[in-house]
Amino acid sequence: MKILLVEDELRTAHYLRKGLVENGFAVDVLGSETAGAGPRHTDYDLLVCDVAPDSARASKIRCDRQQSPVLFLADRHDCAERPAGPGDLLYKPFAFADFLARVRFLLNSRRNLGAMTLRIADLDLDLLRHRATRDCMRLDLTPKEFLLLSLLIRRSGEVLSRAFIADQVWEINFDSCTNFVDVHIRRLRSKVDDPFPKHLIHTVRGMGYVLEDREQRPQSILPRRTVTDAFGSVNEACGLP
Repeated sequence: MKILLVEDELRTAHYLRKGLVENGFAVDVLGSETAGAGPRHTDYDLLVCDVAPDSARASKIRCDRQQSPVLFLADRHDCAERPAGPGDLLYKPFAFADFLARVRFLLNSRRNLGAMTLRIADLDLDLLRHRATRDCMRLDLTPKEFLLLSLLIRRSGEVLSRAFIADQVWEINFDSCTNFVDVHIRRLRSKVDDPFPKHLIHTVRGMGYVLEDREQRPQSILPRRTVTDAFGSVNEACGLP
């Protein structure tokens, strides 16, 4: 599930993004001044918007993205009245647990529970319950392993570079001369792939990793799509596998 967070305060934006990502959501962050020029509303399942103190700004953003549900964040003393139009409202300060519950409620009000489950081959990922199963067997994953697996399955069929994975899962700059990402992929494989005859997580040498069902993938002469790191390079130094 993809969420657009419109928040000018960097500390708050980082805190909310980190919590949402750790709960399996893909999150983009924009400042309020650039939100209107950002991606289309159809690119996101939910818009989270800080409206204080200018609710007119929120109205414009909501109109631009009217197909997505909206969660407004507002300071009670700065927001004398509820922003006009549809949308939920959460007053600051709030506990992250309350914020997360409101996010999940809005997403569930738009989609049924099945839409929150990702599936490839016999692997199922329940984003709301933080539960992963394979061949109907529960996988015992740590929160970071679940987040890593959710990234791979949301981008199934795409080669993800180590730098991209490190940024999305751990929010760190990847050192190409370390095997940090490889170690975590190996641990994830020991739970997701090793106990089963069909392997879904594959290494693309010199590029990164891809999750796909290769028995079902049609043959094609087209090159595989690749998600690169921030510098546009997918070649890793040191020749890591």
